[in-house]
Formats: sequence, C-alpha cells, structure tokens
Amino acid sequence: MDEALMDILPLAARGYCCSQIMGLLALTAQGREDADLVRALGGLCRGVAESGGSCGILTGGACVLSLYVGRGADNETPHERAALVLSSFADWFIERTNREYGGSTCTAILGEGVTKPDMSRCGNLLAEAWTRLVGILAENGLDVSVGRDA
Repeated sequence: MDEALMDILPLAARGYCCSQIMGLLALTAQGREDADLVRALGGLCRGVAESGGSCGILTGGACVLSLYVGRGADNETPHERAALVLSSFADWFIERTNREYGGSTCTAILGEGVTKPDMSRCGNLLAEAWTRLVGILAENGLDVSVGRDA
C-alpha cells in the first residue's frame, strides 16, 4: 500500500474530510499542529460547504500550497512562483479527474446523490494529489517539511 495512503486512512477513519486531510498532511510534514487551520479547511468539505462542488482535494491542496507560497501578513509578498505552483496543481488535478470521472467536483468524483466520501475512491486520489503536491513544491525549490516562516 502507498505510504501516503497509509498516512491518509487513519485521518479519514477519525472523521476528517479530504480538505482537512490535505492540511493535516502538511502540518504533520512540518512537525506542527494548527487546529484553527484544520477547522477552517472544514469549510471546504464535500465540495465547499457540503455542496458537491469543487473537490476538497483540489481546494484543500490549493490552500496547503498557499501555506508555502502565499502571502499571510502585510510585510510578506507571495513566493515568486506562487501562481505557477498553484496552477500546476490545479491543472494536474482537473486533467486527472476529468479523465477518470468526467469532472473535478465531488459530485462528479463520487456520483450523483452520494454525500459521504468513499475512501476506496477518495483515498487513492488523495494519495496521488499529496504526492503531486510534494513534487510541485520540490520542483520549485520548496520542501514540504519546511514551512513559510522557517
């Protein structure tokens, strides 16, 4: 079984949604906790506010990438490659989910009327997305274990 999936499954079993899992993976990689961030990522669960819209893997992944490349204070500027980092992930995810599921929404991925994530489907996609996210950071000279403020 994929190492990323081994990290994801216990988080899913504890009731975290896809967007929260993306955040928890990043926080774990950085060796820190941030309950406020995890709570905030909960707003992206099951397609943004449980609407079936944009998948939390995509939106949560974008939030996680912004932890590394975004602006968080008046005296900060975004990383010079922030737009590239974010678009690389979004482009990959949309192409990947369009190819297999016909769209990048929770409804497209899970099927019409399904309200609970299916870890046999979402777990593998989460693992792929996490691996891709880490790769995009590395391609841009960033280390997932080192936060923006380090």
